[in-house]
Amino acid sequence: MGKIEKENLECCYLTTVIIPGVYFLLQYNPPLEVGTIASLEDNKSVVVGVGNKGFRDIKIVDVSVNNNEEPLETSIQVSNTLQGFIITDDYNSEEARKYGFTNIDEVTIKTGTAPSSNYEKLDAGTASINDEIYGVSVIHNEEINKVHISYSYLGISFSHTVAFNSIIH
Repeated sequence: MGKIEKENLECCYLTTVIIPGVYFLLQYNPPLEVGTIASLEDNKSVVVGVGNKGFRDIKIVDVSVNNNEEPLETSIQVSNTLQGFIITDDYNSEEARKYGFTNIDEVTIKTGTAPSSNYEKLDAGTASINDEIYGVSVIHNEEINKVHISYSYLGISFSHTVAFNSIIH
């Protein structure tokens, strides 16, 4: 076997082993991490804190609720660890304006924003206004039981479902 044939064989081997390996690693250890899960009393407005524990940016592609229904409104809060999130049914209220509500298609979830690392900074007293956090905010005309977040990372599609358990009074 010639040198070129051997190099081509090695390249094919690496491609057939490494690429599927990375794909399966990402499937079992997805980069999106969920932190805060909160809602108004009637569960018609919710916020899901998300962050990125990967090494490349995440792009949220779609958000749906319950049985893959399109919500009335969806936005993402771009806030900081010290300020936190707001749960509201009016993204345009004066109080909500300081929480950085932005269209989802205009935001990428930056690396190093995993909620667990932000919680550690809060516990250690090292959190600052520079620690960016993201909250997927959803308003629907019915009670929200599930939020389905579809996103893209390294060109691979992922989805994550967050369940909101109803509290019976």
